[in-house]
Amino acid sequence: MSPWYAVLVALVGVERLAELFVARRNARWSMERGGVLYGAGHYPWMVALHTGLLAGCLLEAALADRPFVPALGWPMLALVVAAQALRWWCVTSLGRQWNTQVIVVPGLPLVTRGPYRFGWLRHPNYVAVAVEGAALPLVHSAWLTALAFTLLNVPLMVVRLRCENAALATAAAPESAPGSLRHAR
Repeated sequence: MSPWYAVLVALVGVERLAELFVARRNARWSMERGGVLYGAGHYPWMVALHTGLLAGCLLEAALADRPFVPALGWPMLALVVAAQALRWWCVTSLGRQWNTQVIVVPGLPLVTRGPYRFGWLRHPNYVAVAVEGAALPLVHSAWLTALAFTLLNVPLMVVRLRCENAALATAAAPESAPGSLRHAR
């Protein structure tokens, strides 16, 4: 395994820690304003899957001696960078309403800026998660990790999206358009 790949995975891990810092700060802010937490039962599984992704990238690349294949690795690295950019665009667009958990503050207006202005893409952060989960392992040909993450992420995202959509639908602000949803993440 290339040493720079370990650095890349470590940097993604640091990014995850930054997300948790922002999420905890935003959770406190939301709860102080009457925020309601939904779907706490699936959250530990999300944490485990994302932690497993990082560990799997390193373990598979090292133990299975996966090579860096430039024709695959460079495009996948570009996708990892694009996924990070999209994720932080979501975080900054949602501001205090962004969280790694589903927390809805009743009465807050819908976020309609950033990637949330595109009505056809309700949950852009989950696009970033899916892309990163497939691309990060493939930067160093860790195809088993990419496949495992993707297959495990699908049912988890089904649960998460149902939970989030239901939670957001219950808290639609009066100034919101009928049928529209607020985005918690």
